[in-house]
This record gives sequence, C-alpha cells and structure tokens, in this order.
Amino acid sequence: MRYIRDLGEGSRIQDIYYCKSKLVTETRNGKPYESLVIQDKTGTMDAKVWEPYSPAIGEYEAGDYIEITGDVIVFNGSRQAKISRLRKAQDIDYNPADYMPMTSKNIDEMYEELLKLADSVEDKDLHAMLDAFFKDEEFAKVFKWSSAAKTVHHGFIGGLLEHSLAVGKLCDHLSGSYPVLNRDLLVSAALLHDIGKTRELSPYPDNDYTDEGQLMGHIVIGAMMVSEKAKEIDGFSQKTLTDLQHCILAHHGELEFGSPKKPALIEALALSFADNLDAKLETFKEQMDNSDKDGWLGFCKFLDSNIRRT
Repeated sequence: MRYIRDLGEGSRIQDIYYCKSKLVTETRNGKPYESLVIQDKTGTMDAKVWEPYSPAIGEYEAGDYIEITGDVIVFNGSRQAKISRLRKAQDIDYNPADYMPMTSKNIDEMYEELLKLADSVEDKDLHAMLDAFFKDEEFAKVFKWSSAAKTVHHGFIGGLLEHSLAVGKLCDHLSGSYPVLNRDLLVSAALLHDIGKTRELSPYPDNDYTDEGQLMGHIVIGAMMVSEKAKEIDGFSQKTLTDLQHCILAHHGELEFGSPKKPALIEALALSFADNLDAKLETFKEQMDNSDKDGWLGFCKFLDSNIRRT
C-alpha cells in the first residue's frame, strides 16, 4: 500500500483508502462531479471524480473503504487525486488499522505506565477516584482508543492516553522540583484533566464533536464526570472534590482559551502550564512530521509564528 504522505505530483494511485467525506456538486457549467476526502493513517487528501456516472465508477458513500485508480495532481498548491476508476472495497481487502491515524507508541505499555503513576498517589480519596476510572474496563477501552483533539495536537487514536500520560509525568516532575505543590492532587488532576474528551469527541473513524461536546465542551464534562464518580466513593472529601474540579476547570489557564475559571490553586496553575507545554511541543512536532522541508516550515496558526526545523 502506498500511503498518502508518500504520494506526490504525478504519482499513480491504485489502492484502497477510507472515504472520509463525499460531496456531490456541479461545476460552473452545471456538469456534475464528486468531491471526496480520502484518508489513511498518514493523513488525508482531496480527490475528485469528474465522471461520476461512468461505468468505471461504482456506488459508494462516505464512511466506505474504496479501491481507486487515478493520478495525483497539484491544484492551487495542494495535492489532489483525479479518480478514473472506483469501487467499494470488501471487508477482506483491507485492515482498518492502516487507515486511521494512530499513536506511534505502544498503547498497552503507555496504559501500564499510567496505572503505575496513578497507583503512586497516596491520598485515599484521589487514589479511589483514579481506580474508579482507570481500572474500569469499559472506561479504559474507550480512553485508550480516544483522540485528544479533532485537529491540532494528538488528533489520533491513542492521542488522549499519550497526552494525559505526558502531562502526568510533567506534573510528577514539577512536584519534585517544587515541594509547595500537593503532588497527589496535581498528578491526579493531570491524569484526569481531559477525561471529558471521551464524551466530547466521537470514536474514530468520525472523530467529530458530539452534541454533548458541542454544547458543554470537555472541560465542563470532565468536571461533571469526577463529581458523578465521587458520589459512588464512600466518604469522598468535598474539599478534595472541589480542588480537583477546579484544576480541571482551570487547566486551559485563561478564559479566552476556554477555561471557565482561571487558576486559583497553585496546582491548577502548574497543570495549566504542563498541559500547554505538551500540547505546544506536540503541535510543533506534528508540523515537522508533516513537512518534507528543511529549515523554515512556514507560518503555523496554532503556534502563531513562523517555525523552523533545527
């Protein structure tokens, strides 16, 4: 299989891809055509079917795996596949893992590392809270395979786990360097800060905002989730719950970045910086991974800067 990242102008395509979207439309002259977005685990690319009613074009819909024949051109500076033949692929023809973006790290190994970090929390209430989430098989399954974003950083299967573990490790390090920090609260908040994304975003292949995600967002959802779980833990401290919820509610640091509250606890402040650091570094890394340029890579709107590869 030739992955999308390896296709350049003039490449001949004869392979199976996931059809992420399909739009039936018309040219200015009223001629019908189909505009697609095809996807594999390395990325997406626009595609066009200029003769949709040709015998060479079979029936298909968005969400199908399609076998296509065509050529890659460059239009307005972007790659585009010009499809001449298309058919819906059979289940035995493809492996879905080849088509969904996925972490390059081992998911099970990361989860074991996360559990060890959770087990190191000594506060009985916070330890019980972490166990209630991360040792629940159903939640663990969803968490392991969730994305951390629709776009920007960690927008791939396993991304939520990878990001949460990285932030947890950063906060563990910070608590060792700054004794003023309550390690148990900080590490617990770090591991739980984005659990709302398991309900904000739908699973792959959609990886799109749910109604709940659109209306409330992962920050509020996450605060609600820990509140719901605390009710199931006998004698859970109200102060501990409030402090934990505040850390989750303030983890974006600023109101304009989506936090309902600005950090009022030192642990919430530390978490917001750790979260931002991992998000920004991953964003920079992904920009480098997705470019074959040396030196200057151009302007990145998510980092608000021209960026350069060292």
